Amino acid sequence: MKIKSQTDFYSGLMFIGTGIAFAVGATNYKVGDASRMGPGYFPLMLGVLMAIVGLLITYKALIIETEDGDKIGNWAWRPLFYVITANIVFGVLLAGLHSFGVPAFGLIAAIYALTFIAAMAQPDWKFKPTFFLATVLALGSYLVFVKALALQFPVWPDFIAG
Repeated sequence: MKIKSQTDFYSGLMFIGTGIAFAVGATNYKVGDASRMGPGYFPLMLGVLMAIVGLLITYKALIIETEDGDKIGNWAWRPLFYVITANIVFGVLLAGLHSFGVPAFGLIAAIYALTFIAAMAQPDWKFKPTFFLATVLALGSYLVFVKALALQFPVWPDFIAG
């Protein structure tokens, strides 16, 4: 059988692998059933659904002909670097890295850093739209997670909040 769309084929395999990993990982928890769901029920169902979607995408890649075979291009190293770095910096700024003496900077600073670093993945990123987006995300996150859901995590830097 010939692969007719490389991008669909490999993304389907990625969905299958991720779905199976979630489903297998969910079996470490009590699953329960639909009427009395345990903590493993949702990840198990999500993993199974993800694997099914992956199977459908992979099947489509083997059946439906595309114009140029949807070849996989080169790795986008710049966006990959900035997006991964943004997530790591977000985690470090949110909670701190006390073993290295880095204090927690809180939710607001972490969201601003995440937004600006991830925006640099674009070759022509601009400061003003990124600042506006970061402000909206920080305000929205504060209202949803701190005020509405009352989650307990640092909002402001340790040296300000005390």
